[in-house]
Amino acid sequence: MHYQLFYWTGIQGRGEFVRLALEDAAAGYEDVAREQGDDVIVQYLDGVHDGPLPFAPPFLKAGRLLIAQTANILHYLGPPLALVPQSESRRWYAHQLQLTIADVVAEVHDAHHPIAGSLYYEDQRIEARRRATALRETRLPKYLDYFEQVLERGGRQHALHEYSYVDLSLFQLMSGLEYAFPWAMRRIGRQLPLLHALQQRVAQRPHIAEYLASPRRLPFNESGIFRHYPELDDPAGAG
Repeated sequence: MHYQLFYWTGIQGRGEFVRLALEDAAAGYEDVAREQGDDVIVQYLDGVHDGPLPFAPPFLKAGRLLIAQTANILHYLGPPLALVPQSESRRWYAHQLQLTIADVVAEVHDAHHPIAGSLYYEDQRIEARRRATALRETRLPKYLDYFEQVLERGGRQHALHEYSYVDLSLFQLMSGLEYAFPWAMRRIGRQLPLLHALQQRVAQRPHIAEYLASPRRLPFNESGIFRHYPELDDPAGAG
């Protein structure tokens, strides 16, 4: 199967979770917007093409299928890419974990855009500082402690006792959080040895290491989901 991935150019965003799975499996895929421009995505969102109507990218074309939503795409890709266990119960557990990762990502986005995504960060800076404080102090420790427990129950090496797309997504989550909140993650990270070890192991996988060193891996930046604004990381100024 040759896949077509649709996601905005210039940012990693939610599409990166899908891209990591495709890269790790050495799957044949086309990053459509990077080759044809973002207008091709807009055409699908405007209903120019027949078939299912996606609300937003990322979405994936696989033959006649068009699948949207990051967790949904990974739930589909897991079996053919051998990135999920054979057991149906484990596949649903993987999907559950991926949806929880999506919850974290949404809260990270809302830390720098707490009022509306259509407004510039500068238009909601005060509200963002309050939201980011709650994220750093309460929400991130709760989420990351949960995933640390997941790894503990998964045998300390993987979320599901064997390698899966969830491990890849936890790598991306940790990498994004360390970029966006380096000061907070240094503080929280002392209680996350299993997540840090997993992050390092994933980065060393041959196809992932090759991808991370290639121009296909865009750097984190202040247009994506994981953004580093020092005042949102350490209001005291240490960030």
